[in-house]
Amino acid sequence: MTDELNEKVINLFQKHNKSKNDIHDDVIKFFEGFHYVKISRDKNGKKFKYDYLKQYAENCHYIVRVMRKVNDEVILYNYDVPNTDLYKFLEKFENNTLNGMIIEIDKYFPDGLA
Repeated sequence: MTDELNEKVINLFQKHNKSKNDIHDDVIKFFEGFHYVKISRDKNGKKFKYDYLKQYAENCHYIVRVMRKVNDEVILYNYDVPNTDLYKFLEKFENNTLNGMIIEIDKYFPDGLA
């Protein structure tokens, strides 16, 4: 994904969140409790390719920063989570196997991949 495309989506959400009217309802949709923007083409107008995006996703890892209070001290735990395990990791919070507050989820590509 390109930074330029991400920037446009973020700007849409920021404008939508700041305004009280529904001027962005043609672009920003709402489903199952979340707002989203549907993108069917890249910044050059080309359709997305399934195999390319699948490979891109499989190479992604995430640093998930979790805040916990331990003995009256605030501690940050940084988990390295492969994209293939992200849902499984988040489910552990839902099931209370892991606890704390997720502070940030940051995408990166480990060295040696791709």
